[in-house]
Amino acid sequence: MKNIFYILLLSTVIISCGVKVPYTTAIRDEFGLDTDAEMKKIQFYTSSTIILKQAIRSNSNISTDDNGALVSSSSSEKETIIIPSNTKCVFDGFGTKGELQVRFESGTGKTLTFAPKGTRSKRFYFYADWRNPKGPKVKYGKALYSVDQLNSSPQNTYLKIVKKSFRKTKSKQRVIKGMDVN
Repeated sequence: MKNIFYILLLSTVIISCGVKVPYTTAIRDEFGLDTDAEMKKIQFYTSSTIILKQAIRSNSNISTDDNGALVSSSSSEKETIIIPSNTKCVFDGFGTKGELQVRFESGTGKTLTFAPKGTRSKRFYFYADWRNPKGPKVKYGKALYSVDQLNSSPQNTYLKIVKKSFRKTKSKQRVIKGMDVN
């Protein structure tokens, strides 16, 4: 009897664990996730790493020193943003064509866009200007970043959510002793 109880308890725990699944248009439709209020309640995750590299800003100066020699100095500044796989992000808004804008940190314009790719795919993939001859670019915050395709797989990065199933089952067991004739 105790073994049956432990098996039922274990199966309830296993069934209630969440699993990360791709966020798809089918999930959106199944749960009616078409308002900002509903979408802001969902925790999203990235499926793989995204690396963004800011275009280099450089300053150069030419001057002379005390001995009359020409001195050329230059400085450059660049920033790399790494968003590892399974990084948490939150819904920020819908795009004009139904794409999702998600936020990884606070700040004006610090969002990335995810949209269904093609007509067959229902997953929401990372969106960038993939056809740019100088390489894919995205705007993040106030700066323009290049998407690093060598050290990550951004074109195949999609949004994931945790999906849980709860099933509650009650079972009773009785032993019937039978009846005597009166």
